[in-house]
Amino acid sequence: MLTSQIHNEALLAAQEATENFMGKYPDFMGACGFAWVTAYVKGNTKLGKSFINLGFEKSYSGGYQIWNPGGSNSQNIDLKEAGANAYVQVIRKYLPEVKIYSQSRMD
Repeated sequence: MLTSQIHNEALLAAQEATENFMGKYPDFMGACGFAWVTAYVKGNTKLGKSFINLGFEKSYSGGYQIWNPGGSNSQNIDLKEAGANAYVQVIRKYLPEVKIYSQSRMD
């Protein structure tokens, strides 16, 4: 089950990954885009409800998603992907059975 402690750790990791990317490439002008995390869980299960209670919303393509977990205000897709990837890594550490992926698209 996704607890607020795990979720907060994942959000912190996403924010740190975003900040580290900005620090490493301060003048990087990448493409504009979006990044999010999708968890393929059923909403009527305990696991699914735990994701929903922590801010995940129903995805049109199935599962539940949370957009821009790194909290980047930039339009840079690379920053947003860094945050989404870090979020997924933390969740997989605690919940390896969950099908959870970072996704992105250019704007």
